[in-house]
Amino acid sequence: MKLLLAHVMRKKQDFSQLPLFQFLRDSRRTAKERLAFMPHTAFFIMAFSDLNKFILRNETSADIYQKKVNDHTYEDDHHWRWFLEDLDKLGYNQTTTTVECLRALWSDETQANRMLMYRLSALVSEMSGIERLAMIEAIEETGNVVFGLTTPLANMIRHETGTDLRYCGEFHLALESGHAQRQEHAELAKIELTNDVRERCYSNVNKVFAWFEAWTHEALAHVQRT
Repeated sequence: MKLLLAHVMRKKQDFSQLPLFQFLRDSRRTAKERLAFMPHTAFFIMAFSDLNKFILRNETSADIYQKKVNDHTYEDDHHWRWFLEDLDKLGYNQTTTTVECLRALWSDETQANRMLMYRLSALVSEMSGIERLAMIEAIEETGNVVFGLTTPLANMIRHETGTDLRYCGEFHLALESGHAQRQEHAELAKIELTNDVRERCYSNVNKVFAWFEAWTHEALAHVQRT
């Protein structure tokens, strides 16, 4: 697993240079302008809870790696509450209609957002516990890139307005990159993979990063249109 984790980190480095993240680094724009992509990610963020509760989690399995997956899902299945809290604080909780809200969530302009969740769910269905752990590592590293860049922006907003953003800010980032996670990485690195499992894990990691890349391009396009 050590070599696979190194591969994940290389993919993370490439991921961090995508146009959306260059946009988040653009100091010519205000912090709020740079966070304007967040409402566009609503479908995936809200559905991520279901991915953890109903797709990744399997309480009937006796597999030791699946048990680690289960533990992880309990850490990640409730973050949507902070997301909604931040959208409200940023002023995105505007008056609309149920029809308009649904139209936006299922429009052609949010297709990659939805497909990301559908593809991840389909990919998980045939995975063993160890393969699910590898996929989780890839997802976690994409999140680390996102929150590593939104946190400074949340800090700017707190300094300027006194508004504390939990999903976009230090509160969430600390949970994503704390000591327990680093310890978990060290334990995962010691796991020996068979050749066929290793090949599937590499393939799955590549798919995860490719799907998240499409998600970032769509999110940035949304900001550029508005």
